[in-house]
Amino acid sequence: MASPVGELQRILYVEDDADIRAVAELALETVGGFSVKSCSSGQEALIEGPDFEPELILLDVMMPGMDGPSTFQALREIPALSTTPVVFMTAKVQTEEVAFYRELGAVDVIPKPFDPMTLADQIREIWTSKV
Repeated sequence: MASPVGELQRILYVEDDADIRAVAELALETVGGFSVKSCSSGQEALIEGPDFEPELILLDVMMPGMDGPSTFQALREIPALSTTPVVFMTAKVQTEEVAFYRELGAVDVIPKPFDPMTLADQIREIWTSKV
């Protein structure tokens, strides 16, 4: 059943690791059927994100320069993205770390490594149950 906000289609994906980014893109576009805009840094997401008008933002936590939480806070200052739901993807999933991401305002956290075959379903589940 679709969520009240409609079916998820556009995802902004921010990940500095090119290999992980390629696997996730394939999983989301080919397996999931989503339209994905990938960015290799928080700075790139701030530039590219507003024009893409994502319905959901997938955000890596550990990135050089601007990390995920810093990127998240900067995205919140852009009117077009200020209310876009954010899901962190990270290997840092200790209870206190996940609590911190939720305190920032993230709707959920997907642990790395993720399963490319189930990633799209995980995203849809988050979209329908938490957004």
